[in-house]
Parts: sequence; structure tokens; C-alpha cells
Amino acid sequence: MPIDDRLLSELAAQIDQLPEPHIVLGRDYRVLAANAGYRRRCGSGTSLIGRHCYDVSHRYHVPCDLAGESCPLAASLKSRQRERVLHLHHTPHGEKYVNIELTPVMDDRGEIVAFLEKMERLRGAWDETGRRALIGRAPAFRRMLELVARVAPAEASVLLLGESGTGKELVAQAVHEASHRADGPFVAVDCSGLTETLFESELFGHERGAFTGAIARKTGLVESAAGGTLFLDEVGDIPLGIQVKLLRLLETGAYRRVGASEPRHADIRLISATHRPLEAMVQAGQFRQDLYYRINTFPIPMPPLRDRLEDLPLLSADLLARVAPDRGLRLTADALDLLGHYAFPGNVRELRNLLERASLMCDGTQIEPRHFAIELGDAARPDTEISTDASAFDMARLQRDFLRRALEQHKGNRRELASRLGISERTLYRRLRTLTTD
Repeated sequence: MPIDDRLLSELAAQIDQLPEPHIVLGRDYRVLAANAGYRRRCGSGTSLIGRHCYDVSHRYHVPCDLAGESCPLAASLKSRQRERVLHLHHTPHGEKYVNIELTPVMDDRGEIVAFLEKMERLRGAWDETGRRALIGRAPAFRRMLELVARVAPAEASVLLLGESGTGKELVAQAVHEASHRADGPFVAVDCSGLTETLFESELFGHERGAFTGAIARKTGLVESAAGGTLFLDEVGDIPLGIQVKLLRLLETGAYRRVGASEPRHADIRLISATHRPLEAMVQAGQFRQDLYYRINTFPIPMPPLRDRLEDLPLLSADLLARVAPDRGLRLTADALDLLGHYAFPGNVRELRNLLERASLMCDGTQIEPRHFAIELGDAARPDTEISTDASAFDMARLQRDFLRRALEQHKGNRRELASRLGISERTLYRRLRTLTTD
């Protein structure tokens, strides 16, 4: 049933008063009214009125749910309630992740006659320079980002679960930047490798004379994070003796500096991260069950790179612009194909390292398979059969060529070369022996 002119005029006047981008949509997906904020965000020099929303935002010829996307309008027609989704929109400034909130508009008979759509840019997905900090289109990545968008405005504790190198700190920062605490500090704590005494002092601070070497009062990281977010990276490594004090902090907001008798109050939001199996550690008595439940209010699985290989072109282009900003480097099709057959046990962090080393080995603007590190062929994806035909590529030859080129360009000692290549000296000497016997 179409919306009557009077109600449409009222809705158009209502959204014109709002600063955020808003539109009025008909049941047929057509834009009936758009405010100035929406026109600035999505206008392309042509009138928006009468165009389908999926054409404006996605350049699709069919509704989102028929193009593999989640469609809030279709969902709202079914639920008759407000619906929220995260979408990747085309804008005059490039693709942007945005939160879409769609509210059905009823007539006097309770029939849905239109929808109010509010669009809000996902804060935290861009860094301070305006460059996208979280990059990807793969379904696994988008599911993760949808969870970030859901939990960020709340105060719930977040637990990021995933392998090393998946970008847990970047996601933690995105949650912080999209929260109401964005103007407060973001304080990251590496929980690995610290003794119990040192960890307590770093986290809660200490008074002068609290222990040998405490020559002055120290402000702890909890206090430094006041009004903002405390990020505990590798929370599974926290000593058991500190876990009970952390639990008390989370439950009561109170803590004590080492050597102090008076409690202090902390106003923080907690985000934790780990690559360890916390549930198994709880069963083994290595992690407190009550603390696990407290930090696991809102878990977010971090997808490994091997589960989002379709993002390799986007990630590689962005990382190359970061590691070699003035060179205009790009990967050849063969180089991308080679990366696509790699397991990436070190995830995005390893991809960055591989690209940085390749950029150092490349004199031109195109990175080819021969420019990659010599270890690249040792971790091919187990579910992918790599061609051994000489016309495709000879991995052993590529490795030997790469090593010869590295030796020719390197002016330091073998230890420095091994460090540059990201391998041990022992592995380097083994590879060098294959050159002399080749």
C-alpha cells in the first residue's frame, strides 16, 4: 500500500531536521525523500528520489537479499520491527562500512507503508589519517565487523578470540573508537612474559617503598585508562594470583596499588584478547572460571587469513602503500596466485612481513613471485594442490634465485641477513649449502 502525501510530507520535514543521513523508503525499495546529510553522503550528481536504495548504495540491480547481502527492508517487512545491519556502501568518497537502522512506518490501520532509514558511518574502521584500518569484504571478516558494530556502543566486556597476527589490537581499537569512550584513552597491556609481581605493579601501580627498587610512586595502567578502554592482550597469560585481583576490579571497580592500604576506583571498559583455549585452561585449573565468564560477555571470533583469502588483493594493496608509500608497488597476477596458495600461519602480520621483504627485493614497481621470501613454499595450503609443472613455476628455482639476489644485495653479516629474511641462521646456512651443491 502506498504512503499518502500528507504522511510523506511530515516524514520528509522530520528527517530534514536531523544531522545524520536519513531517507524515506517505499515498500518497493524506492527513495521517497532524502535529507541533506544523506545527499552529501550518497549523492552523485543525479536525483536520488525515485531510485532504488540498492542501486544508490550498492550499484545492484536487485534487492540486497537477492545479491548475497542482508536486507533490512525485507527483514523489517517480515518482523514488523526495527532492523539493523552493517553494509559496505558506495559513496562519492569510496566504499564505506556503515550501520543501517531501518524503522517501519505504519498507517492508521497498522499497515507498513514506508520505512525510515538512518545511516551512520562505522567509527573505528578508519585510522586518524582517514585510511581504512579494518580492511576486507570476505563473509568471515564482515561477520566479525558486524559484531564490532553491535557491541561497540555498549559497555559490555569483549573477548577477541583468534590466532596470532589476525589483528586483535586493531579490532580492539575499533571497538574503542566506535564507543562512547572514544575521547578517553586506549591503553594496551601485553600480558605475556611478566612475573606476577611485575604484572601487578604494571597493572595497578605501586607506592614508593612497596618493594625493593620502588623508589617512587608509579601510576598503573588501570589508572591511566580511566574514562577509556583497557586492552589486555594475551589475557590467558595472566598469573593466577593476579586473576583474582582483576576479577575484583571488574566486579567492584576497586583496586589497590601495591603497598597501598586505601582502595582506588577505576572507570574502564575492558577488552581482552587471546589465542589460547581459555575453556580448556579453565578445565585444567590454569584460568579462573569466574574470571573467564566475566571477560567473555561478548566474544568475537577473529577470522584467520586463510579463511578470507579473497581479501588478499585489498590487504596487499593497503599494506604495500604502508610499507613503501612512495613507490606505487603492486602485485602481479602470478604473485597474487602464489600468495593464494599459502597457508599464512602468521596471518595478516605475516602477510605484511612478506610484502615488506618483497618490496626490498623488488627494484621496479611490480612484485613477482621471485621477490618473495624463500620460506614461502614451505607452507602451502594443505587443501590446495599446487602445480609442479615447470611452465607454472619451479618453487625450488625461485627460492634459489631469491637467495642469490639477497646475497648479492646484502652488505652485512649472515646473522643480519637471516634476520632480514625472517629465518634462523641455521636455516640460512642450510639454504646456502643447497646453493653450493646446486
